[in-house]
Amino acid sequence: MCGILCFFLVIRYFIGIFVAEFAALITVLCCKKNECVMYIHERDKWTNFRWDSSKVSLLQEMVFRKQGLLYGRLSSLGFDSKLRAMAENLTYDVVYSSEIEGIRLNVDQVRSSIARRLGIENVKYSAPSHYIDSVVGVMLEAVQHYDMPLSKEKLCAWQAAFFPSGYSEGSQIEIGQYRTNEEHIVSGMFGREKIHYIAPSPDRVEEEMEKFLNWFDGEESVSSVIRSAIAHFWFVSIHPFEDGNGRLARILSDMLLARGEKSEFRFYNVSSQINKDKNHYYDILERMQHGDGDITEWLVWYMQKLVDALDEADSIVTTILNKSFFWQKASSVPMTERQTQMLNLFLDGYEAKITSKTWATLAKCSKDTAIRDIQDLVAKKILIEDVPGAKRPSYSIVYDADQRF
Repeated sequence: MCGILCFFLVIRYFIGIFVAEFAALITVLCCKKNECVMYIHERDKWTNFRWDSSKVSLLQEMVFRKQGLLYGRLSSLGFDSKLRAMAENLTYDVVYSSEIEGIRLNVDQVRSSIARRLGIENVKYSAPSHYIDSVVGVMLEAVQHYDMPLSKEKLCAWQAAFFPSGYSEGSQIEIGQYRTNEEHIVSGMFGREKIHYIAPSPDRVEEEMEKFLNWFDGEESVSSVIRSAIAHFWFVSIHPFEDGNGRLARILSDMLLARGEKSEFRFYNVSSQINKDKNHYYDILERMQHGDGDITEWLVWYMQKLVDALDEADSIVTTILNKSFFWQKASSVPMTERQTQMLNLFLDGYEAKITSKTWATLAKCSKDTAIRDIQDLVAKKILIEDVPGAKRPSYSIVYDADQRF
């Protein structure tokens, strides 16, 4: 009996040692884990960002090349056409930048607000809300005055414009000033929240932003493309406001791109591409904000989105060039106002075949009137039948003389 008792005491002793050593090991691992996931702003000289040039340079050159090609193609457009192209781009920049944050804006209202501010006529008017007018005003001020010095006062005014009521998602927030509260980026339901990032404490914001503003308006040897990406990441990492930081970061990115191009015309935007891949966007930002200052992955992803944005813009410019070329050729052809409006609708990329049924629906006229409109334009060699003699004919717009035969 005594021997069995001694045996169990020995076993218990070794189990106790094992448990103690295991607990110590877990403690060490947790400490190491905490070191690995410390937030970037907790590191000394955290804004001394670095990257692998071999992974960034080729993408950067691709962005430069596509920028050059885009602006080269745009050079053949007149001022009014450029203005309309810019208005369309800014419309979707504003819409998608807001959508990334879960805010859906009416596209027609945004387009109307931009058109009115740019002095563009013949745009279907849809009265914008005060909120949309405020958001559009911020975007236009930033890109049309890209070379103005950036200040705390200007940023605070822009942030306040996003929240004219002083509320965000039903809660009152601080507007027109840097935040005075801790800022935690969280997701998940109440009681099961996941903390993705904790921004610098409020007492650090003023100093961090002063450093950012000095850098933003200063000179640096890196390109405007890289500066645009850095500004975006740096600003959201400081998170100086209680809300609106993401939209302001994207506006500042556009502003630096405009400075690099020395142009107040904006024909492409990264917001539309970020919106298509926003889960990846947030994932990369989170990894970089837990990193050690190496932002290679962020730069590569951001420049890939710029490449995609430039490709999309090139497609839009093709539509605009085709439209411009068409009206140069057809300027002397007599047409009714309805025919002109319908042709512009299809020239702007309306995705449907030109048929008498589609024409009647869009023009809000009878099918017989639609047939007469179409046949008149066929006779004037403005439209051409896709398949001659087809039972349900469809038509295409003639852009040049060779297409007429």
